[in-house]
Amino acid sequence: MKFNFFLKAFVACVILVFSASCDRDINEIGSGVIGDDHYGLNVYNSNVVAYNQSIGAVQTNNLPVNQFGFYNNPVFGKTTASFFSEVALGTANPDFYSPRIDSVYLYVPYYSTLQSTDTDTGDSTYELDSIQGPENQRIKLSIYESDYAITNNPTAGLNQLNNYYSNQGSEFEAKIIGSRLNKYNNNAYDHLVPNDNSQNDQFEFSKKQIKFYKKNADGTTGYTDVRERRAPGMLVHLDTVFFRNKIFNAPAGKLFNNNVFKNYFKGLHFKAEQASGSAEGRLATMNFSRGVITIVYTDKTSSTVATRIRKELAINLSGNTVNLLDNDNNFPGYVAPNTISGDQNLFLKGGNGSMAVIDLFGGQKNNTANVELQKMRDEKWIINEANLTFYINKAAMASAPEPNRISLYDLTNKRPLIDLFTDGTTSSNTKYNKLIYGGILSDENSKIVNESKGERGTKYKIRLTNYIRSLVKYGGNTDVKIKDSTNVRLGLVVTENVSVATNATLFSPFTTVSSATGNSTGSQQTKYVPVMSVVNPLGTILYGSNPSVPVDKRLKLEIFYTKPE
Repeated sequence: MKFNFFLKAFVACVILVFSASCDRDINEIGSGVIGDDHYGLNVYNSNVVAYNQSIGAVQTNNLPVNQFGFYNNPVFGKTTASFFSEVALGTANPDFYSPRIDSVYLYVPYYSTLQSTDTDTGDSTYELDSIQGPENQRIKLSIYESDYAITNNPTAGLNQLNNYYSNQGSEFEAKIIGSRLNKYNNNAYDHLVPNDNSQNDQFEFSKKQIKFYKKNADGTTGYTDVRERRAPGMLVHLDTVFFRNKIFNAPAGKLFNNNVFKNYFKGLHFKAEQASGSAEGRLATMNFSRGVITIVYTDKTSSTVATRIRKELAINLSGNTVNLLDNDNNFPGYVAPNTISGDQNLFLKGGNGSMAVIDLFGGQKNNTANVELQKMRDEKWIINEANLTFYINKAAMASAPEPNRISLYDLTNKRPLIDLFTDGTTSSNTKYNKLIYGGILSDENSKIVNESKGERGTKYKIRLTNYIRSLVKYGGNTDVKIKDSTNVRLGLVVTENVSVATNATLFSPFTTVSSATGNSTGSQQTKYVPVMSVVNPLGTILYGSNPSVPVDKRLKLEIFYTKPE
């Protein structure tokens, strides 16, 4: 008996040491394995209740990254993601003498990884990240001037903006001014590609390196002399007539500073639509704040010098932004949420989609009346690991792209769980930070899936070890006030990055209820969701907690523990 106890204690110590030593860089994510070896430990399975909850329209102003494009997901239906951005002069109050505009182009880099560079030609190849849909698919891109004014909320405090939501697309479209600005200019000083419609009606999210060509000395264009190379990105020519009138012919004082300029030129509206011949389309996650409009022109060096030189003026996509989302949000087999036994399938969808609500330990408060937790305290359990494993309904998901990650959070207090905070693991790719906490797409052997190699996942595992330890150690003790010592209601969402802990406001708050009778956590109103669930366009269908789900796929809380004997 003593030997068995010491063996279990030794295994527990090894696990703790491993966890503490994992604060390191994880470079080969595709080959990473999430350990499932619990040799010598007792295991306890606790039933949970998990059910679906629609999110509805959600706050989308000033997101860290944005969705843009049109994509017809084979399971969840069509998503059209458009975008509004304020603009700002790179140089306020610029001096013009006799400017002659040559070309105007917009560049917004994609998320990409450099693969290789040819030392002879200088050409580089790249792999794109965060773009959904087949490479041969296109979208219709239209860029317009917008007269929409982003305003402050006078009741919310100094310089606090009004909230803007994903469902306000029609309001923003009503403020479009004039005709489409993305027009190819074949006489530009800095040439890009031959004249075609890949910059508007058949816009392509291309992974090709961007090359700017310059004119030959005689003024002809041979597309041979490269002026500049850039990583892949959204690159389009814009209407020179519009920018000549808007900038060079601006009324006096309108370019004096950016406060004045933003009232004069309120912003740009990026409209995405389905392109002709592209039923699936493509949708990108982009950081538009890195976007720059470059006006190329020639001008005198002063009012008295006739010599003309090439100049550039930058207009940045900086300031306030709003992502405008229109989703079908198809959920095949969806039924009204079962808050008593839980749902058979859990539908998680980013943006203005859907999430899951989860109650542990019957949704009861963490006190002496909670039978399961009190048993752990009475028997002095040492919690070695606790986790929730979510299995993907592969038949329902079919060929739909799978989210790289899901995340569990404290729905009651709208904050991450303690296990996320205490996990110090990092990666060269920030999407894989917090490896021990988990929630990363993996296969049946718990190997992290490498989507670039065509691999498909089967499950997501999220560790709640420290949270459950806190419940066991401090529950029922009214003298101890410690974070995460109460049995809170949990929320489950898809996420783009678990390290970002800010929230977005819901257009319509929702109320959740506990399945427990008597001493329960009761009903709660929710006004927020994690902001990183809003920027992720994907969805997944997971097996839930309903008794109709096969036992080997059913959601349950697994607790691995030792106890004195």
